[in-house]
Amino acid sequence: MAVVKLFGSFFSPYGYRVIWALKLKGIPYEYIDEDLRNKSPLLLQYNPIHKQVPVLVHDGKPICESTVILQYIDEIWPQNPLLPADPYDRAVALFWIKFADDKGYLMLKLYRANGEEQQATVKEWLEMLEVMEEHALVGVKKLFGGDEINMVDIAFSFVAIWLGVLEDILGLEICEPHKFPRVSSWIQNFKSIPVIKDNFPDTDKMSAFLKHGREMMLTSKPN
Repeated sequence: MAVVKLFGSFFSPYGYRVIWALKLKGIPYEYIDEDLRNKSPLLLQYNPIHKQVPVLVHDGKPICESTVILQYIDEIWPQNPLLPADPYDRAVALFWIKFADDKGYLMLKLYRANGEEQQATVKEWLEMLEVMEEHALVGVKKLFGGDEINMVDIAFSFVAIWLGVLEDILGLEICEPHKFPRVSSWIQNFKSIPVIKDNFPDTDKMSAFLKHGREMMLTSKPN
């Protein structure tokens, strides 16, 4: 039987992408939670370029970058497909996955920002949410995969979960339901999926960890 290991971190949205994909496929795996302030020699060995999580190790062979890992998982284990079979639908899905990947930087940018920089970053978030509301989610009934979760839902999971954590830490409300009703509905549908509910990040632990890190970062900044 194939040996599957996943190097992740409890607060990493990209690591959870892979956790959910493996759970959806029913693939058993060993999980190694990395302390990203003190990275293990194995992580550095398996991902010497970026030195980041997630890293999937399948029979001793490492695969890096969450979207690359998701596509690999979908090809190796075809049950419960994460991408549409139709070529056009697949292309549309890959477009939105790329869009989500390109906007992932907004999480760290918002986390680090303060004052005018924070206001500018909130504007970027609002612009991204508007694209989701007015384009990505038009015609979507429940989830991007219809009644079933697919890779686009997983790619946008940082909006469904990590944005809320950041809003709580920073005392902001960015994704207001009356402004983004489609996004808000999709978030609730995403969170209600059994595999998501059963493997939900510990948001209290994440909030405490990130809040402490932000306080340390702000106090160390020069005036």
